[in-house]
Amino acid sequence: MHPILNISAYRFVPLDDTADLRAQIHAQAASRQLKGTVLLAGEGINLFLAGDPDQIHGFVAWLRLDARFAPIEVKESPSPTVPFGKLLVKVKAEIIRMNHPAIRPQAERAPAVSPQTLARWLDQGHDDEGREVVTLDTRNAFEVDAGRFRGAIDWRIDKFSDFPQAVLAHRDELRDKTIVSYCTGGIRCEKAALFMADAGIERVMQLDGGILKYFEDTGGAHYDGHCFVFDARREVGSDLCPAGVMPPDPEGVVEPV
Repeated sequence: MHPILNISAYRFVPLDDTADLRAQIHAQAASRQLKGTVLLAGEGINLFLAGDPDQIHGFVAWLRLDARFAPIEVKESPSPTVPFGKLLVKVKAEIIRMNHPAIRPQAERAPAVSPQTLARWLDQGHDDEGREVVTLDTRNAFEVDAGRFRGAIDWRIDKFSDFPQAVLAHRDELRDKTIVSYCTGGIRCEKAALFMADAGIERVMQLDGGILKYFEDTGGAHYDGHCFVFDARREVGSDLCPAGVMPPDPEGVVEPV
């Protein structure tokens, strides 16, 4: 058993006190000797933290005392050492940058499909209405190269803010299908699904919890390879354990763009 617990979590929710939250979250995480990155914006929170399991669970329990974060869903994975070099808590314009302010996931949520349901659809080759199911990778090209759903659409984007233009260039190819957008932990595919629906693509869903939750709930059926993560682990397997050798002195998290 690996002694370190890693968590990733996000929640789109309106925040008007990000400066105060930054100070409080930094103090709580630092007092528990946690490392990683927490991003705050008017649209919500996104976090990647690692440390002693009891301290991680204590931090999550404290965070959920705030009613805005009480429903936050946390994805857990183990590692032999902490894959972050320091603790950062930052306030940004967006917790994941898309550059489309009309897309407001803190105000509405796109329809979602559970990992178990997606696995069943992929087993049977169609959704419950008989439509063809297509998985659409919303991540950057180098992440996709580490692993992806078998047969997934990959537009080879360099950063998430390129995704909207790719949708507009390819939307005719997506008609009359059930499109399931996916990403590492759910945050990008949530915005992506909203944008696609806004662009007139009728049957769009997001994979609830992303690849990490899919691994946890299904063991990775229909997924080839590993999942890239933005820390010193670099990749995790379908068992959520590090897929390679971690460096002894990690420099810290690289934020998804």
